[in-house]
Amino acid sequence: MNKTEQERLAGSIGRAIAKQRVRSQLTQEEVAERLGVGNEAVSRIERGRVIPNIVRLIELAEIFNCEAAELLGQASFHIDDQSSRMKQLLAPLNQNDRKLVIDIVENLTTRLQKG
Repeated sequence: MNKTEQERLAGSIGRAIAKQRVRSQLTQEEVAERLGVGNEAVSRIERGRVIPNIVRLIELAEIFNCEAAELLGQASFHIDDQSSRMKQLLAPLNQNDRKLVIDIVENLTTRLQKG
Protein backbone atom coordinates (compact mmCIF):
# COMPACT_ATOMS: atom_id res chain seq x y z
CA MET A 1 0.00 0.00 0.00
CA ASN A 2 1.51 3.31 -1.04
CA LYS A 3 1.40 6.55 0.94
CA THR A 4 -1.59 7.95 -0.98
CA GLU A 5 -3.63 4.80 -0.35
CA GLN A 6 -2.66 4.90 3.35
CA GLU A 7 -3.76 8.53 3.60
CA ARG A 8 -7.07 7.75 1.88
CA LEU A 9 -7.64 4.80 4.22
CA ALA A 10 -6.79 6.89 7.29
CA GLY A 11 -9.24 9.55 6.16
CA SER A 12 -12.00 7.00 5.55
CA ILE A 13 -11.49 5.33 8.92
CA GLY A 14 -11.40 8.73 10.60
CA ARG A 15 -14.69 9.75 8.97
CA ALA A 16 -16.29 6.44 9.99
CA ILE A 17 -15.16 6.96 13.59
CA ALA A 18 -16.41 10.55 13.62
CA LYS A 19 -19.76 9.42 12.20
CA GLN A 20 -20.12 6.74 14.88
CA ARG A 21 -19.13 9.21 17.60
CA VAL A 22 -21.80 11.67 16.47
CA ARG A 23 -24.35 8.84 16.17
CA SER A 24 -23.48 7.88 19.75
CA GLN A 25 -23.99 11.53 20.79
CA LEU A 26 -20.51 11.78 22.25
CA THR A 27 -18.01 14.62 22.05
CA GLN A 28 -14.37 14.13 21.17
CA GLU A 29 -13.60 15.02 24.78
CA GLU A 30 -15.87 12.25 26.10
CA VAL A 31 -14.32 9.68 23.76
CA ALA A 32 -10.82 10.83 24.72
CA GLU A 33 -11.67 10.49 28.41
CA ARG A 34 -12.99 6.94 27.92
CA LEU A 35 -9.86 6.01 25.98
CA GLY A 36 -7.57 7.68 28.50
CA VAL A 37 -5.99 9.93 25.88
CA GLY A 38 -5.98 13.64 25.13
CA ASN A 39 -8.61 15.36 22.99
CA GLU A 40 -6.06 15.98 20.27
CA ALA A 41 -5.49 12.22 19.84
CA VAL A 42 -9.16 11.68 18.98
CA SER A 43 -9.12 14.70 16.70
CA ARG A 44 -6.07 13.37 14.82
CA ILE A 45 -7.78 10.00 14.32
CA GLU A 46 -10.98 11.60 13.03
CA ARG A 47 -9.05 13.90 10.68
CA GLY A 48 -7.18 10.91 9.27
CA ARG A 49 -3.78 12.04 10.54
CA VAL A 50 -3.38 8.80 12.52
CA ILE A 51 -4.71 5.31 11.85
CA PRO A 52 -5.77 3.65 15.10
CA ASN A 53 -4.17 0.31 15.88
CA ILE A 54 -6.33 -2.81 16.30
CA VAL A 55 -6.60 -2.47 20.08
CA ARG A 56 -7.67 1.18 19.79
CA LEU A 57 -10.15 0.31 17.04
CA ILE A 58 -11.75 -2.34 19.28
CA GLU A 59 -11.90 0.15 22.16
CA LEU A 60 -13.61 2.68 19.91
CA ALA A 61 -16.11 0.08 18.72
CA GLU A 62 -16.94 -0.76 22.34
CA ILE A 63 -17.48 2.92 23.15
CA PHE A 64 -19.77 3.31 20.11
CA ASN A 65 -21.51 -0.02 20.74
CA CYS A 66 -20.70 -1.33 17.28
CA GLU A 67 -18.40 -3.90 15.74
CA ALA A 68 -14.85 -2.93 14.83
CA ALA A 69 -15.60 -4.48 11.44
CA GLU A 70 -18.34 -1.89 11.01
CA LEU A 71 -15.83 0.92 11.42
CA LEU A 72 -13.51 -0.74 8.91
CA GLY A 73 -16.37 -1.65 6.58
CA GLN A 74 -17.49 1.95 6.41
CA ALA A 75 -13.96 2.89 5.41
CA SER A 76 -13.44 0.11 2.91
CA PHE A 77 -13.25 0.67 -0.83
CA HIS A 78 -14.06 -3.00 -1.56
CA ILE A 79 -17.40 -3.45 -3.29
CA ASP A 80 -18.50 -6.28 -0.98
CA ASP A 81 -17.92 -4.08 2.09
CA GLN A 82 -19.69 -1.19 0.42
CA SER A 83 -22.62 -3.46 -0.47
CA SER A 84 -22.85 -4.59 3.14
CA ARG A 85 -22.85 -0.96 4.25
CA MET A 86 -25.69 -0.16 1.85
CA LYS A 87 -27.63 -3.11 3.27
CA GLN A 88 -27.14 -1.77 6.81
CA LEU A 89 -28.32 1.66 5.74
CA LEU A 90 -31.39 0.31 3.96
CA ALA A 91 -32.44 -2.20 6.64
CA PRO A 92 -34.23 0.19 9.02
CA LEU A 93 -36.17 1.90 6.21
CA ASN A 94 -39.67 0.98 5.15
CA GLN A 95 -40.26 -0.50 1.70
CA ASN A 96 -41.16 2.82 0.04
CA ASP A 97 -38.10 4.60 1.44
CA ARG A 98 -35.81 1.72 0.39
CA LYS A 99 -37.23 1.97 -3.13
CA LEU A 100 -36.63 5.73 -3.13
CA VAL A 101 -32.97 5.25 -2.11
CA ILE A 102 -32.46 2.52 -4.73
CA ASP A 103 -34.01 4.74 -7.42
CA ILE A 104 -31.71 7.62 -6.46
CA VAL A 105 -28.64 5.35 -6.53
CA GLU A 106 -29.65 3.90 -9.91
CA ASN A 107 -30.16 7.37 -11.41
CA LEU A 108 -26.89 8.62 -9.98
CA THR A 109 -24.86 5.65 -11.22
CA THR A 110 -26.40 5.97 -14.70
CA ARG A 111 -25.50 9.66 -14.79
CA LEU A 112 -21.96 9.06 -13.51
CA GLN A 113 -21.33 6.28 -16.06
CA LYS A 114 -22.18 8.67 -18.88
CA GLY A 115 -19.40 10.84 -17.57
